[in-house]
Amino acid sequence: MASIDAPVNEGLITSVTKYVETYMANYDGSHDFNHIQRVLGLAKYIHTHAPGASERDPQVVTLSALLHDVGDKKYLKPGEDASSLVNDLLISHGATEELAKKVQTVCLGASYSGEIKDPARTQELIKLHPELAVVQDADRLDAIGSIGIGRVFTFTGARTKASMADSIQHFHDKLLKLQSMMKTDVGRQLAEERTRRMEEFLRWWGEEAAFSGIDGASALA
Repeated sequence: MASIDAPVNEGLITSVTKYVETYMANYDGSHDFNHIQRVLGLAKYIHTHAPGASERDPQVVTLSALLHDVGDKKYLKPGEDASSLVNDLLISHGATEELAKKVQTVCLGASYSGEIKDPARTQELIKLHPELAVVQDADRLDAIGSIGIGRVFTFTGARTKASMADSIQHFHDKLLKLQSMMKTDVGRQLAEERTRRMEEFLRWWGEEAAFSGIDGASALA
């Protein structure tokens, strides 16, 4: 059982942070280092305020938040293996094999698509690694609310064949569902207000689209 006051290898955190900042420079603005910093801040907040902090390792929370998008399949470089990239990186920076393996597992388990495909597997992983619930909630919180709105349009704008209509559809396909998928009480509380902001935005979108003779019904769905 980890303690909220368990020692953290600050040198490891610093070197990994520098690596991630450089690595994320190749991503578009929706998944840049600013996103990582926001997720890290949210993860630390949730870890501190959610029950069961003594059962979570703060070092695993921090490293998993920093590395959760390293090896993301949307940006994976040729020759990179997402299943071992984080593990190998941490080992090269001096982490123990046990720590590296745990962080790799949490990072792989944070995937939205992975949970949709096998929700029972996600629940099992959270039982083994409670840090996953914290990092997963933090990552999903940054996908919703006003920042989430900006990230949607940034992401679709970076795709040459994507349109604003694709952005609006993404709210219905995924983002409005995230509140119900939060794992911590703190995450659910924060997600409630952020979801309300998205719903309000979609109402505005529908109203303004209607003035242009464009069907805004999809935004109001």
